[in-house]
Amino acid sequence: MRPAELERVTVAEAADRYVELVRARTLTGALSPATAEVYARDVATLVDLAGGDRVLDDLTGQDIDAVLLAFARKPDGRRSGTGTGMGPGPGDGAGVGGGGSRGQSPSSQARFRRSVSALFKHALLAGWVQLDPMTVSTITARQRDGLRPERRALTREQAQGLIGAARTLEEAPREGRRDQRMEPRDALIVLLLSTMGPRVSELVRANVEDFYTNDGVRYWRIFGKGGRTRDVPLPQAVAEALDAYLERGRPLVSGKATGSDAKALLLSWRGRRLARGAVQGVIDRVQALVDPAQRRSVTPHGLRHTTATHLLADAVDMDAVRRVLGHSDLSTLGRYRDELPGELEVAMRVHPLLRDHNRGG
Repeated sequence: MRPAELERVTVAEAADRYVELVRARTLTGALSPATAEVYARDVATLVDLAGGDRVLDDLTGQDIDAVLLAFARKPDGRRSGTGTGMGPGPGDGAGVGGGGSRGQSPSSQARFRRSVSALFKHALLAGWVQLDPMTVSTITARQRDGLRPERRALTREQAQGLIGAARTLEEAPREGRRDQRMEPRDALIVLLLSTMGPRVSELVRANVEDFYTNDGVRYWRIFGKGGRTRDVPLPQAVAEALDAYLERGRPLVSGKATGSDAKALLLSWRGRRLARGAVQGVIDRVQALVDPAQRRSVTPHGLRHTTATHLLADAVDMDAVRRVLGHSDLSTLGRYRDELPGELEVAMRVHPLLRDHNRGG
């Protein structure tokens, strides 16, 4: 039940209380720490855009419209205009280089809207607002700044170009100090993202001990959302890249590293667990080696879409794809499925009901 009296809290105070509650939910397993941090980041953005000193209950539907439009226009540092931006340093930068940043992608806008909606639903129950302003917001996803969804999955040629560049990098001559050679690590990161589609949080959370061999097959035990785990076999080429990295390319662990860092699969050149923000810089560096005709900028999540799209397009069993990606529901796969050029033509040309007839003709 809602409280009888309204508590006129500021936007900043409401945000602090809500974020504290969200982070507490990670202790019960109701939310993953990564999801809680996404909520916290979005709520902090709301405070910046709406004004922390304003009273939460004073925000109107028009105010929310203005916030949503302002967020849509915010430059998205993950996406570069050229697709060839180089990340900073030897693998430890936190974003894409180069200019030309555009506004937020439709998926980021939808996520931000969900985060703000969740805050106001809680505020209504807590007695911080009399009316949820999200219910009278007039901005829809199609109207926000006129942004159109981009293809997130790489085409087969683009994906093969990226994978080919990673394998070339993996085989490059190794010069200089071992603790500053990032090529084997960068190659492994791109191969894992492109062929297995893990969430970036799952990738950087991986420990060396999470990879094991059973009956000659290399597996990765992935610790996913909600405390769920899944064991996924590595393609042979990825398994070989993993072994090469562990034997000759993994940086030396820093003497100051904590127990968690010491176990980490992916390390910075300083011997610390790789930050999730550094992964985009790795992708950009490998992309710079791809033939320009095959090159297109892509985020780690875009490579997750690439994995799902091409596995499904190759008629891999939907439940198997679900298990690779770590979803509990088959219906979720629809979000990770992009249309491929020429796909319908190929499907009709090899129609399963006409295969015998085609062979006979």
